Formats: sequence, structure tokens, C-alpha cells
Amino acid sequence: MAAVRRIQNLTREARELELQITAVIDAHAPHLLQRKGVGPDSAAALLITAGDNRDRMNNEASFAALCGVSPIEASSGKTRRRRLNRGGDRRANAAHRIALTRSRCDRRTRDYLDRRTAQGLTRRETIRCVKRYIAREIYILIRQLNPTTEFPRTACQT
Repeated sequence: MAAVRRIQNLTREARELELQITAVIDAHAPHLLQRKGVGPDSAAALLITAGDNRDRMNNEASFAALCGVSPIEASSGKTRRRRLNRGGDRRANAAHRIALTRSRCDRRTRDYLDRRTAQGLTRRETIRCVKRYIAREIYILIRQLNPTTEFPRTACQT
């Protein structure tokens, strides 16, 4: 019985925290939550990464590198391919969650994945392309924020 109460309390607390996060994002970057697949957790992680790395976020390629979705060459002598850079802020790898959600729920993303697969790319390579596109889309949205708006800060920056 105590475990059930604990689960109920934690579930209620998680909902309250999600509402608080959503309210902050709505106040500073409401257009992020309007994108398919971008939930409060993903938007918060991306905004925190952008705020923590203002000096490193010079263009959308650097933002993609921060999120761990920039392509790097992984070719051998016989094949020519790319893979995702596994560096960057792993908390900001929200593009992965967004890509998976869109691959299930968004018709345009599914059509794109099917088209790229028909061109000979593997599923992993097509998802890499979608993640890169998502990083580009999010970067543009973040750059549209009012420059005087403060990005959310992490607890260790205070």
C-alpha cells in the first residue's frame, strides 16, 4: 500500500513539474512546443544547451555538434558514408526522441524515410538525416528568440 501511495505521489509531482516546465517554455519559446514531436522535456533540454553554450553556438552546424547530431565521415576504402558525431551535450540529444516520434506520427517524416530508404540508405542513415534536419529547424527557432531573453540556466551555473 505504501508503494502505491509513493507511486501516486511521484506521478502527481512529475505532472506538476511538467506543467511548470511547459509554462516556462511557453513564456520564452512557445513556438518550440508547436513543432511535431517536441515535448516539454526535449524543448527544455535544447534551450538549456543553447543557453549554456552561447559562445559555442555560432551557426547551425555548431548547434548540431552540441546536440550530437552532426555528421562525420566514417568511410572505408570501399564505402563512403557518414555517421553521427557522438560528442556534444548528451542531454541535448533530444533530436533523437523527436526523430523517433516523428517517424511514428508524422506522415511527411515517414514519406521522407521511405524515399531515402528507396535511394539505398539504411534506416540508421535516414534517421541520422532526420536528426540533422531537426537540429537545423530547432536552431532557427532558438535564434528567433528575443536576444534580451535569458535562456534557462542549469543549477550548477548559479
